[in-house]
Amino acid sequence: MKIVYDIASFLWTYVIAYALLGMGLYYTIRLGVPQIRYFKRTIIAMKNNIKSNDNVSGFATLCAAVGGQVGTGSLVGVASALTAGGPGAIFWMWVTALLGMVITFAEAVLGQLFREKQEDGTYKGGPAYYIEKGLKSKFFAIIISILYILGIGIAIVSLQTNSIANSFSMIVNIDPLIPGVAVLILTALVIVGGVRRLADTSSLIVPFMALGYIIIVLCIVVSNIGMLPSMFKLIFESAFTTQAATSGFLGHTVMQAFSSGVARGLFSNDAGDGVAAIMHATADVKHPAEQGMLSMLGTFITTCIICSFTAFAILSTNVLPTSYEGINLLQEAFYTSMGISGRWIVFLAMFLFGFTTLLADIYYGEVNIVYIFKKKSNAPVWIYRILTAIILLISCKIELKAIWATIDTLIALIVFINLVALLLLFKHVKYVFEDYKKQLKDGIKEPIWNNTNIKF
Repeated sequence: MKIVYDIASFLWTYVIAYALLGMGLYYTIRLGVPQIRYFKRTIIAMKNNIKSNDNVSGFATLCAAVGGQVGTGSLVGVASALTAGGPGAIFWMWVTALLGMVITFAEAVLGQLFREKQEDGTYKGGPAYYIEKGLKSKFFAIIISILYILGIGIAIVSLQTNSIANSFSMIVNIDPLIPGVAVLILTALVIVGGVRRLADTSSLIVPFMALGYIIIVLCIVVSNIGMLPSMFKLIFESAFTTQAATSGFLGHTVMQAFSSGVARGLFSNDAGDGVAAIMHATADVKHPAEQGMLSMLGTFITTCIICSFTAFAILSTNVLPTSYEGINLLQEAFYTSMGISGRWIVFLAMFLFGFTTLLADIYYGEVNIVYIFKKKSNAPVWIYRILTAIILLISCKIELKAIWATIDTLIALIVFINLVALLLLFKHVKYVFEDYKKQLKDGIKEPIWNNTNIKF
């Protein structure tokens, strides 16, 4: 596996991290800093799209997307970033989130713009669709679809299951395969219901689980209030200076903090990997930019709020350095403050967060299966579901580091292709956004997209 680690490290340290931040900066400047100037509009967009009469509402899609983002990225990903890059990685996660908000905006807009209506009345879209239609490149559309199936539909699904199963087995000391079977059964019940059931399930789970998690972590941070000044100082200092193995932390370089923070920041909010386009393409909204606003809000919730609170819980309890990694590190932090009940709380959070992510990731895999095989047969989707079920169980026994290395490599390839597409399709995003801004300026409270007037 060493070669996989080396490839992943090279791609994220010297290629993807800079490309991702560069694209975020490019879109931020060219669109006029929408993630700040239009942040209030993201809240209004959420209120305007709570329900849909005939299809999946914008709010339900937001919950499904956040459910897909919040999972292990906001829990395991943060813990992994801290062990791999030190406290400075958290600063770079914040930077990635700020620039990532405008990237997910663009992805959601393109997802809406180039989506296809299915026979059951729902919509499917994503990078494969806008690469084929917008860039006229069927070849790269199929390549990115295959990478999605392997990297997200299989590898990340393995990570979600591994984290849920092992967080439970750490508490009750049983074979991780047992909770893995339970996860498989629950997942099957939702997935067979399609995107509507997935969105409805996420709408019920996500708001409550996010609020509950924040309240509990706030209690932990308040109980360790004396650590806050030194914690923030450490985060900012470690982001720009190489840290020696002092102050209870292992030494980390600035480059380690940077690459780990950007990689895990992406994994927490999906900015740049295009999955925002897949989920947000399903929404029934009046204007593509309206769904883009909701996508930006989702990125803010996952990284700036959930991820930050996870980092605060770990850093304020002073559990580093430790031999624990991933979800077990977070459980140790909660255990330090709350005893055995803390581990149960982390398991519940991991189960709910991981479960909604698992559902979204399997759906992302299915969308790309449908794209490749079109409407020829349902057999490919069912073969994928059966294969995923087998891998889901096997993943309970796999070493976490091996899964991360595989994910990092596959996601790096996805991000590279998607960022090139975003650069080449910028004019489409700008046109849609200018139309949206003009309608708002004209006093239209809920802008309506008239695609017959599209001029590219």
